[in-house]
Amino acid sequence: MKNTWKIYMLAFISFIVGTSEFVIAGILDKVAESANISVSAAGQLVTVFAIAYAIGPPIIMIALAKMDRSKLLILALSILVIGSVMTVTLSGFIFLMASRVVLAIGTGVFVITAITVAPKLAPAGRQAGAVATIATGFSAALVIGVPIGRVVATTYDWKTIFWGIGLICLLAIFSVARTISVTEGDAPVPLGKQLAVLKKPNISMALGMTLFIFISYSVLQTFMTPFLSSVMKMGDGEISAVLFGLGIASLIGSKLGGFLADRIGTNRTLFGSIVFQFIALIMLSIVSGWVMVSIALLIIWMIAAWSFGSVQNFNVVSLAPEASGIMASLNSSFTQLGIAAGAGIGGITAGGTSILAITWTGAGAVTIAVLIAAISFSSTRMFKKNIATK
Repeated sequence: MKNTWKIYMLAFISFIVGTSEFVIAGILDKVAESANISVSAAGQLVTVFAIAYAIGPPIIMIALAKMDRSKLLILALSILVIGSVMTVTLSGFIFLMASRVVLAIGTGVFVITAITVAPKLAPAGRQAGAVATIATGFSAALVIGVPIGRVVATTYDWKTIFWGIGLICLLAIFSVARTISVTEGDAPVPLGKQLAVLKKPNISMALGMTLFIFISYSVLQTFMTPFLSSVMKMGDGEISAVLFGLGIASLIGSKLGGFLADRIGTNRTLFGSIVFQFIALIMLSIVSGWVMVSIALLIIWMIAAWSFGSVQNFNVVSLAPEASGIMASLNSSFTQLGIAAGAGIGGITAGGTSILAITWTGAGAVTIAVLIAAISFSSTRMFKKNIATK
């Protein structure tokens, strides 16, 4: 019990670093106005963050695998401080993009390291709960960090958010140095071994589902603020309220996904969540003029998307339990690559046609995920049936 507060401290820091990722989507219009660029161009800040998050941290984790974990946490926080300072002091869109790369690397390294440290701080039998606490802290950034960030950006200036993130990360460096004891690193896992599992069809199809679901998710989530303001004609206060509601929906979706998977099975839960996302996105494009109906559809979409995300983590790891760490890492990378691609595709769609068109684009990506899921789950059933008859 004496280390429980340390786990919660790491979860709180995860919330702060998570906010550095998610908050941009909630203040995209403010950033675009400040940088004198279009909203679609500003959306590429999400793209570059996701790409850097998918590629940078795994390389650093492999290179520094033997480093003491407390020192790695401090290194990650130091990178976050540098990224925050770059964000608020350097002018120009190119430097803003560079700061997102730095923040992404710091965020990824901290969260991955915190997830490996937390079980070692927890008492026997509670290691899984410790990891869940860190993950909850990170995802809470979407529930609390994004709407608060919107209020701060509206009341003061969007750069104030990153002053706060940088200051808290600086204080966190001293907290981690004083409270987290020396923890040995792990043996490095060669990149070739991580990529070898992609040769298995069931794994490659599962990761394909992850990719296209998060392309769809990112297309709409990245441009949620301009969607709400231009299509649904909402003001700042209403946008903050909707963002908060969608954050709550993401937590509900995470819990609901696990609940359903335990009762009706992983495949049925995943397929059902994909279908609900497709229906919600199609209906959004049709009834966008009806505000309350549109908000309800956005909530359904968010619950379905996060139901998929929580269950897919378990599903991917269960496909190769002997390489659970590698599978979790690959699923995370495909998630971030999907977010990056979705932000880029969404920017092209919003800039070339209209903001409303992003719902159709998102539905298109989900359609591909539905087809992959149908083929994958059908193949799995046939395999199990053949095994049973032998």
